[in-house]
Amino acid sequence: MSINRIVRAAAGTMVLLTVALSVLHSPHWLWLTAFVGANLLQSAFTDTCPLMAVLRRMGMN
Repeated sequence: MSINRIVRAAAGTMVLLTVALSVLHSPHWLWLTAFVGANLLQSAFTDTCPLMAVLRRMGMN
């Protein structure tokens, strides 16, 4: 699996998880959803992503 697919899967998972947690637990979880969205937007313009850097350090291509 490529790094790009892992990053997209992780972002989608985080968004779905935090939305579910905001419904079931507390609306404050939506801050994490906003953070993930901001990282995705920043990544679109700069082509850098914190998760991508971590995955590369772990040896993934």
